[in-house]
Amino acid sequence: MSSTVSTNTKGTALVTGAAQGIGRAIALQLAADGFDVGINDIPSKITLLEAVKAEVTGTGRRAAIFAADISVDADVRKMVADCVETFGGLDVMVANAAICKARGSLLDIDVAEWDHTFEINVRGTFLCYQHAARQMMAQGRGGRIIGACSGAGKQGYGMLPDYSASKFAVRGLTQAAAQEFGKHGITVNAYAPGSVVTAMTEQFPLLAGMNQEAFFEAQAQLAATKRNCTPEDIARMVSFLAAKESGFITGQSISVDGGRYFD
Repeated sequence: MSSTVSTNTKGTALVTGAAQGIGRAIALQLAADGFDVGINDIPSKITLLEAVKAEVTGTGRRAAIFAADISVDADVRKMVADCVETFGGLDVMVANAAICKARGSLLDIDVAEWDHTFEINVRGTFLCYQHAARQMMAQGRGGRIIGACSGAGKQGYGMLPDYSASKFAVRGLTQAAAQEFGKHGITVNAYAPGSVVTAMTEQFPLLAGMNQEAFFEAQAQLAATKRNCTPEDIARMVSFLAAKESGFITGQSISVDGGRYFD
């Protein structure tokens, strides 16, 4: 790949939770699409972020790291401001960061664990939507806000009660934000992956008492396509939602699950 930075850009995208997995794939896809990319994750993942930054700049696009805790209002406010200062604006916000812990039972979750899931998955998404929308409205040229829902945000899972509830909340937030921001030329959508093998989901086979290969093969058989979702599948959906051609689609949480569920 070329290491020469191009000045011809589609704009600026900011991707949270971009150190690995789905967020990394999204950052690389948007760079390939022609966006300069701000990448975010928590400060402890700075080494991983540096590697993603190198991959983005290897495509010829500009990249910058904005380490922040997306559940903290001041952090998100500064992250957006620093992105704008670095790149000159913000055109696409991908609120990808989330946490998920498999549970043996709803009865096993204490209040602190429940609250922590909602702090990251719901409050964090809300703050990204809010501060991105304010910036996009100030710019006056519209924009794309994209959140991370899940198949668990359409069908709750017994081993994921707090995660499922948080992703249902993201769907509602996405619909409400779409209704408000549409008049400003800002679309708000979310992607809802099916079973995808990432560092976050590798905990599930253990709880199910299965080895990883057998667990994910069983998950694949639940889809019409008989395969699991990949981070790249999700990144391609984000690519479309970030493009000008998707301008009449808003308020949707689009399944990327190979036909496991039909909306």
